[in-house]
Amino acid sequence: MDRSGYDQPGTVDAGGALLLFQNAILGMIAKGDTLAATCVRLCIEFERLLPDVICSVLTVDADGCLHPLAAPSLALRDVRALDGLSVEPLAKAGDCTAPSGAKVVVGDIETDPRWAALRPLAASHGLHVCWPSPIVDADGVTVATIAFYCRARRGPSAFERDVVRNCVYLCQIAIERHQRVIERERRANTDALTRLPNRAAFNDALPELKCDEPGSWALFVLDLDNLKVTNDTFGHRAGDRLLQIAGRRIAAAVHPARTFRIGGDEFAIIIESAETLRDLDGVAARILVALAPPADCGGQIIVPRATIGGAVLSAEDFVADRVRQNADFALYHAKETGRGGFVRYWPGLRSTMTRRLGAIRDVGAALRDDRIDVHYQPIFRFDTREIVGLEALCRMRVGDTIVPASAFHAATTDVHVATALTARVVSLVAADLRRWLDLGIPFQHVGINVSSADLSGGTLEGVLVTAFERAGVPLDHVILEVTESVYMGDGDQAVQEAIRALRERGMRIALDDFGTGFASLTHLLTVPVDIIKIDKAFVDHLAADSVSMTIVEGLVRIADKLGVRIVAEGVETEDQAQQLQDAGCTLGQGYLFSRAVDRDDATALLLDCAQYARARAQIAARG
Repeated sequence: MDRSGYDQPGTVDAGGALLLFQNAILGMIAKGDTLAATCVRLCIEFERLLPDVICSVLTVDADGCLHPLAAPSLALRDVRALDGLSVEPLAKAGDCTAPSGAKVVVGDIETDPRWAALRPLAASHGLHVCWPSPIVDADGVTVATIAFYCRARRGPSAFERDVVRNCVYLCQIAIERHQRVIERERRANTDALTRLPNRAAFNDALPELKCDEPGSWALFVLDLDNLKVTNDTFGHRAGDRLLQIAGRRIAAAVHPARTFRIGGDEFAIIIESAETLRDLDGVAARILVALAPPADCGGQIIVPRATIGGAVLSAEDFVADRVRQNADFALYHAKETGRGGFVRYWPGLRSTMTRRLGAIRDVGAALRDDRIDVHYQPIFRFDTREIVGLEALCRMRVGDTIVPASAFHAATTDVHVATALTARVVSLVAADLRRWLDLGIPFQHVGINVSSADLSGGTLEGVLVTAFERAGVPLDHVILEVTESVYMGDGDQAVQEAIRALRERGMRIALDDFGTGFASLTHLLTVPVDIIKIDKAFVDHLAADSVSMTIVEGLVRIADKLGVRIVAEGVETEDQAQQLQDAGCTLGQGYLFSRAVDRDDATALLLDCAQYARARAQIAARG
């Protein structure tokens, strides 16, 4: 192309060349090419039009510092020299895209003090002046600048002004599009409520973590323990506020680690700082302390509570997703062993959780296939050997085998499985009670075991009332058996309130396995029970002067004054029965009388041994 035509913007060659330049860059913008690639092409095409001028594009950060984006004709060392320089000279020295008639300021690199930092670069390329053109966004903020370096000491010609004007315009379009793309990606990867990176961002970040150096990073997963209660009690507005406050506190406590909100009440934290990795327990403690202060959630004062599981990259973790699984296992275990704390993954935990997940799968299949059933173990009087009640025990049929609840207890740590099992047991018990009442058996009560999931979930009362009303069985035939860990383990107000509500319905509460955990009779002042079941461990060690006997005797006296009945569990010998009776205990349960039996055998036992059944039979025989 004839260079002379460039100085004559009206010629066909110049106009056509400029049009081709525009179309080439607009085409890249339309196709979605990267900003860097677009700006490199822009510089190359610009320099093809104006061989005497070198073009570079630099972005400007929030602090007013320059960062090279495209400078294909400059040496790499010179490009690096531009990084971090102040934008002041390039942004304020002049504007060669000014409207016609406006003054154009040309920066003389050799004499103007504002260009002192550029002199070494200019000298190496034989450049003498710079025509700077800042690029501003819609808010008037300088986001980039194009620097045009000329080898001659002169300002731009009319045609060069046109080329520069088009260059700046095209660059502005490219940057605006790039900013829109970034904003779309930011929105797509940002949780709208907490403003933290979301699950999509986490899923992108995790595979980027290198797994070739054990211990180089760790992952925490964290669940808020009281979001559901907050939503149910105060509404989702309060719950949303709780999430916002908790997210902000968590991110501040672990900075500079990256915090993500990856689910409804779940957060993830990627930890890469060597200093932080040395004390993960301390990091977890900082999070829990930061969450602890009461928070104003839309007018409701709520104390955020959380449970944390963590895992560190190990030599066995070849992919980042395995560390994620380990952290999830640790979180599940933390929830099972006591919410509100931190559990760090150890190798044996994976096997434990794998067995648990297997149990959940097996029980879920048994529920779907109607293979969950109930067996009954009698509660009897020591003196008359009459049955005064039964305990319903969940069983699972696997082929011809009856599997006891202890074999699949791990599955009951899952809330959905636990509540589904309880609902099935309640339905079966209600039907059996109806049958026994229809047979005229002088029946008293059946104990049904319930879990913390049943009590804190808020659905147990409805399940019981619906099942027993459908069967036409009064609720005073029901005793709910609650273990110490459920009754007192975590101080959950929802559990205690549920127990109070059920007692008001006429159901009685039995404290099961008393003495194996951390039971204290002082707890009975806040949430009283009707029956205390002494654990088999005490019965096994009964002797005239034993500690167990002393405890049993004392408990019987206290219970008598409180109006609470005592049942001894695991009674297997006549000597145990006699010792318990001598201590003032009148009721027992165990193999001495009967193992747990199916409903048909339980019916036979009741017909023969239910309280008052023998007296009625004798009266009937006498005619």
